[in-house]
Amino acid sequence: MKKSHFGKGFRAQLPLQMMVLPGIIFMIVFCYVPIYGIVIAFKSYSVTDTIASAPWVGLENFRIAFSDRFFWESVVNTLAISFLKLLIGFTAPIILSILIFELKNGWFKKIVQTVSYLPHFLSWIVVGGMLLSWLSTTGIINELLVGFGILDQPRNFMIEANSYWLIAVLSDVWKEAGWGTIIYLATMSGIDPTYYEAAKMDGATKLQQIFHITLPLMKFIISLMFILAVGGLLGSNLDQTLVLINPLNASHAEVINSYVYKVGLAQGDFSYATAVGLAVSVVSLILVLVTNKFTKKMNDNKSVF
Repeated sequence: MKKSHFGKGFRAQLPLQMMVLPGIIFMIVFCYVPIYGIVIAFKSYSVTDTIASAPWVGLENFRIAFSDRFFWESVVNTLAISFLKLLIGFTAPIILSILIFELKNGWFKKIVQTVSYLPHFLSWIVVGGMLLSWLSTTGIINELLVGFGILDQPRNFMIEANSYWLIAVLSDVWKEAGWGTIIYLATMSGIDPTYYEAAKMDGATKLQQIFHITLPLMKFIISLMFILAVGGLLGSNLDQTLVLINPLNASHAEVINSYVYKVGLAQGDFSYATAVGLAVSVVSLILVLVTNKFTKKMNDNKSVF
């Protein structure tokens, strides 16, 4: 009976099913079939071998990775940058979306939204060029800092390793915070306005309305975005790193993704790079599961996934 009902439903939706079919084929070919390549992490693979013919080496690639000083340096940089991005970059879109939502002037609200979205559409090549210009000794940042007496003389921040983490985090927040407000603004637009009207009648201030109405009703989507953000802790922005890294700041700029990119493509050690990538993927999966378990308690034991 159930099979018959399924068959009728499938035939009735056949045009829609055919529309979905190319997406399913694409996902199978480019997402699931390449999973077989994971076995390279346990082999000594070179371009002259096939995946099947490459000799097995077991966990040797993992042992080499975990004993590599440069690998652990990239892990430290990745965690430091990602945690700062999580701390600042995760909260910035929430705060910005609330500020935009509270604007009453319609045309000014649209201008603020548009201006905040624009940096997202700039490539990191363009943003990197802007940062190199702004942060150079003759750039606008140094002119302002020297002009206000904060610095005695100009500094080239892009060649200072100790400044890189802050530059990477703030530039990423500037570029993506506005774009990140879209999903929060969509959620807030669905909140029943009678909640706010009732709160006003009870004498609630604007901050009280935000903390007792807006944020509680956004907790599910905030939890979802938090889980996704934690899952990407070990996946720092490769485009940003490749644009901003240089020999003088590399000790603080090299992240896992750029390290894998250099080892796998530049040096041709595909097995080693695959092993590192696999280890990162496993840790990221564990972080997602743990975070989902944690946020489940915040949502009345309802799992986000």
